[in-house]
Amino acid sequence: MTRDELLSTLAGLRQARIGAHRAPHKPLLVLWLLGRFVTLGSTAVTYDEAEGPVSRLINDFGPAMTNPSQAKQRAAMPFVHLERTLWDLWDLWDSGGRPIPPTDPDRGGWLRAHGAHGRMRPEVERLLADPGAVAAAAGLLLQQHFTPALEAPICDAVGLEVTSWAAHAISVPGQRVQRVRRPGFVEDVLHAYAYACAFCGFDGAIGRNPVGVEAAHVRWHSQGGPDVVSNGLALCSLHHALFDLGVLGLGPDLRIQVSRWYVACSTAGQAVDALHGRRVAAPRPGHSAIGAQYVDWHQRQVFKRPAAHAA
Repeated sequence: MTRDELLSTLAGLRQARIGAHRAPHKPLLVLWLLGRFVTLGSTAVTYDEAEGPVSRLINDFGPAMTNPSQAKQRAAMPFVHLERTLWDLWDLWDSGGRPIPPTDPDRGGWLRAHGAHGRMRPEVERLLADPGAVAAAAGLLLQQHFTPALEAPICDAVGLEVTSWAAHAISVPGQRVQRVRRPGFVEDVLHAYAYACAFCGFDGAIGRNPVGVEAAHVRWHSQGGPDVVSNGLALCSLHHALFDLGVLGLGPDLRIQVSRWYVACSTAGQAVDALHGRRVAAPRPGHSAIGAQYVDWHQRQVFKRPAAHAA
């Protein structure tokens, strides 16, 4: 296997769907395996070892769970289905060294009881011995499945260094996987919102240059969101991160929502709760308002709603 073949295979990894929700379980498992390889020099792992950390990644960076009782076992699906999807990269066995058939369950209890364990194939691990291959693989997965504001926290969570891949196209022969953005999007969005956060009004600047105010996509660019003002918001760095993590959302009436999963004890942390119910700032006259279809996507795919409110 060559590096190009590895990247081409990873580029073909598609998010599963759970009902109407995206399910980035497999990309997160692979990112965790890359971090494990960097730390330990091996991707070999039992399901018992992977269940806790991978489930936490899915809870933190995926849509809200529909069944809270399964929060600790969300790694089961990607652990099994990764072999079914990436059959030439990942091998899966039971405690007796027998391959686990595709027909066997993807439940955490079953996998623990049968001593399920997996490992990237030797030819893949040989490629990953090159730090450049790890960076390219991680960058490709982050670009295809997430949004730039989440790249640093995901890398920190899986034990990978944040590199400069976000600023460059990642080349995969025969496939378009780079994040191509319209150059004027950021300036258009910031101008539409008068260079101030649409949630809290922060408008810091050094001289004439704004600082800490960013252009956020409502529907992520990696998930088909266009580079248009109606799919954008000017947000301060904090509220941009919280919006992309699903702590903050927007209702159909364009009032700010704060996830009920969010907790804070400090006065500064509780200031986020104070945003709940506040109407988001409107763009300046002549600019398009936020599109209802983008708000609906963020509500369903990003905002961390309790199960009783999940669509």
